[in-house]
Amino acid sequence: MSTNRPAGRRRPPVRGQPLYTPDASRARQSVERRSAAPLLFLRQLPVWLMPLVLVVLLIAGLAVHGIAGALALCGVALVLGWLALVSWPRLSPAGRLARILVLALVLVGAVIQATK
Repeated sequence: MSTNRPAGRRRPPVRGQPLYTPDASRARQSVERRSAAPLLFLRQLPVWLMPLVLVVLLIAGLAVHGIAGALALCGVALVLGWLALVSWPRLSPAGRLARILVLALVLVGAVIQATK
């Protein structure tokens, strides 16, 4: 059984999971509203595309010394940080800690690359 979609077909919307956090603060509501369109756009892309882009940026960031490598790693950190922010209310404490550690590790890598 293949999970590939025919060309041009969109993934169906996720059922049973609201896009917005109930009883959220104004700041959280603002973040969710501003993130809705980019998240829906990303949902329409092939499933493999975003992970591939992030892996390419990560490899480039680690392989290229100097400011170019640091900028690539900052791009990875930006996407990971945004996704962590959007998913924060649904994360367990262990999940939150893991995302903070990964984000910190990528940013430390960016600082190291910038100084090489």
